[in-house]
Amino acid sequence: MVELNRAVAVAMAFDAQTRLDIVDELGADGSLEGYHLLPAVRADLLAKTERFDDAAREFERAAALTRNGRVRTLLLDRAAACAGGSPAPPPD
Repeated sequence: MVELNRAVAVAMAFDAQTRLDIVDELGADGSLEGYHLLPAVRADLLAKTERFDDAAREFERAAALTRNGRVRTLLLDRAAACAGGSPAPPPD
């Protein structure tokens, strides 16, 4: 989890695709498997690269991994927005 946070912070200096590559490297070792924030971060980055179908699937995967109902609803709302072909802005 610390590495994911670090990667997101460091990656903010780069474009969305570069950030996505960094997050994908973190996910490759499997240590964050089952952690809902990994696919949530991936989904957000995919949406920023206008890969809305992929983003929707990742938001849905993140929603399936969380036990928090409010977070699940937020993630599913973002998945639906992406499935509709629009970017899913982060909550206010």
